[in-house]
Amino acid sequence: MNTARPAHGWFASLSGIRSNVLAGLTSSFALVPECIAFALVAHLNPLMGLYGAFFICTITAIFGGRPGMISGAAGSMAVVIVALVVEHGAQYLLATVVLSGLLMVLFGALRLGKLIRMVPHPVMLGFVNGLAIVIATAQLAHFRERTLKGDAWLHGAPLAMMSGLVVLTMVIVYLLPRLTRAAPPALVAIVGVGLLTQLLHLPTRTLGDMAHIAGGLPSLHMPDVPFNLDTLRIVLPYAVLIAIVGLLETLLTFNLTDEITETRGQPNRECLALGAANIVSGLCGGMGGCAMIGQTMINLNSGGRSRLSGIVSGVMILMYILFLSPLIERIPLAALVGVMFVVAQQTFAWGSLRVLGKVPRNDALVIVAVTAITVVSDLAIAVLCGIVIAALNFAWQHAREIHAHVEEQGGDKIYVPRGTLFFASTMRFHELFDPAKDPGRITIDCSHLLLADHSALAALQGLVERYRKAGKELRMKNLSERNQRLLSRAGIALT
Repeated sequence: MNTARPAHGWFASLSGIRSNVLAGLTSSFALVPECIAFALVAHLNPLMGLYGAFFICTITAIFGGRPGMISGAAGSMAVVIVALVVEHGAQYLLATVVLSGLLMVLFGALRLGKLIRMVPHPVMLGFVNGLAIVIATAQLAHFRERTLKGDAWLHGAPLAMMSGLVVLTMVIVYLLPRLTRAAPPALVAIVGVGLLTQLLHLPTRTLGDMAHIAGGLPSLHMPDVPFNLDTLRIVLPYAVLIAIVGLLETLLTFNLTDEITETRGQPNRECLALGAANIVSGLCGGMGGCAMIGQTMINLNSGGRSRLSGIVSGVMILMYILFLSPLIERIPLAALVGVMFVVAQQTFAWGSLRVLGKVPRNDALVIVAVTAITVVSDLAIAVLCGIVIAALNFAWQHAREIHAHVEEQGGDKIYVPRGTLFFASTMRFHELFDPAKDPGRITIDCSHLLLADHSALAALQGLVERYRKAGKELRMKNLSERNQRLLSRAGIALT
């Protein structure tokens, strides 16, 4: 029985306002460098990433089906659009984002969000582990610097300073909860390390070294592309891919958030809100986006459980752009890297390593495969491969379980097959019978036989033909109402 409680709407009580505001502020700090980095990966103006984060985070927080989850301009979607931006420009990207948003809305309107509950648990573990590794390895880019000869790893004093501040940040995040829970440890670590570097004038890279984020209000405008079939041929494949990746990452993060908070969200509503958010973002000059597992973990670990935390996170992004860029640009990258390293460590399902030798080999294979493919390729392919492996394993196991009890009654032979008859079990089903050696009259008791697909119907019809050719009488009894309806609909007569 599902005992999960419904997710909080806005906040459980007035006492939750403070914790949700602080959690939203903390996750907003982590959103900024990620969105800037993803925009740069996609060869876009960093402000497009920040505008996208503002719209997507705020709209999904207000209208989505999963309070406490943080969405923004995600790296998994940025990688998909690089080729489009390089070849056709940013305006075609905006048109793609709008179209992908429409596809997401259609997905939610058709109530397909519930399909994510069919994702096997090993796939979820592989997804979490893979993204944890991706989050950690992505931080290594901050340990590189541009030189006249190109990018190079930090060394000497800069490396020592960067590493020391990262370690200090992680120590604060880990140890502060043992002293007090008055404020989110990640927020205290970021602010504390930032003040330390400013007061002591420590030479370290800051957020401003990545990009300057000062800007104005985003404006509503249609993407500057010709509205014709040629444009549709260009943007549609990318829009479909973005929608698939965005929905997968969002719904998998949705499931993870449900488990962590022990509440139950509304996946179809989340799909509708995410689609609407991408439409608005594309029309206002922002990147596309989806749920972000790292920032969601920061929000949840900081006490964010209601819609308020997501709203604060999104609105603060806009405040950074309009008013607070001189302050936010002083945040040391080392502090943000330290927080993300902690997030990666806390996101990784360490328990999955212990169970690898205890669970069935097929499940262990799924965990490892999804983790590895997420790291070396992308999330969509990883999840698809995991589901295919799990589905094939399920089919194989059920195909092997079909069997039959045989009885003899006055010269008649009665078969009582048990199990599910479907495409993978038809051959084993036929092996249960021996028309050449069986007596003249055969009865098949179908009380415990489930017909699952057309292959099952064809297998029964084929069995009748085998006995008919052998000159023997075959009859079936106790077909369930459902099985009779399937046979009737297919126009198959078994007598």
